[in-house]
Amino acid sequence: MHEVVTVIQQESDGTARRAVFSPVDNRARVDAVVRRLGDAIELGLLADGEQLPGESELAARLGVSTVTLREALMALRQQGLVTTRRGRGGGSFVSLPEVPADDRLRARLRGWSTEELRDLGDHWAALSGAAARLAAQRTEPEDLRQLRRTTEELTQARDAAARSRLYGRFHVELAAAAQSARLTREQVALQSEIGALLCLVLADGAYREEVADRHRSVISAVQDGAHETAGTLAERCVRESTARLVAVRLAL
Repeated sequence: MHEVVTVIQQESDGTARRAVFSPVDNRARVDAVVRRLGDAIELGLLADGEQLPGESELAARLGVSTVTLREALMALRQQGLVTTRRGRGGGSFVSLPEVPADDRLRARLRGWSTEELRDLGDHWAALSGAAARLAAQRTEPEDLRQLRRTTEELTQARDAAARSRLYGRFHVELAAAAQSARLTREQVALQSEIGALLCLVLADGAYREEVADRHRSVISAVQDGAHETAGTLAERCVRESTARLVAVRLAL
């Protein structure tokens, strides 16, 4: 998790936090804040034990009132994702669960229609495909070390929560390898939106291995400078994951 934040910060001066703390949607703002911060915590974009900005600052950055923010923080505390300490040195702190609550994830998934999931998958595939093509044209072999490390960590991750964070990290790092700050920001925002849901498909150990193999193939194509192949492989990886998520949604 710390490595994800480091990569993002190096790429564009704290892109992860800017994506997490950018203004939320105007509709259902309490729910939007809960979803934004909850998914960012479960994805690992916010570190376990990290102190959130003060209420006034955080409300201003999210574009909501302090009343709305307090309601959202109360909901996050009830979900075990945030703890609050009183007195000197107090505030709201991230509490990263070892495994995201299955009922929360399924409830979150029910909020998506299959059409919306497929549309999100198309957007994700376009981002990752473009990133892979650019990385194949721009990056040097030594710049792929982090992608390889993340892929190997994925093969060793035992729980679905860790696997989903590493899956999302790979695609963020792929955008960083493309040397595109904009693509990196887009990937961070997208992973905050969908990353935690991938726990629902990555609990399958066999699929975890399949994903790792797909990531290795993308890295090989990027290293070889085969930009079209790299882009196609990255797109296929994302589309397969989206299809599995749609299948879970249909089964609910």
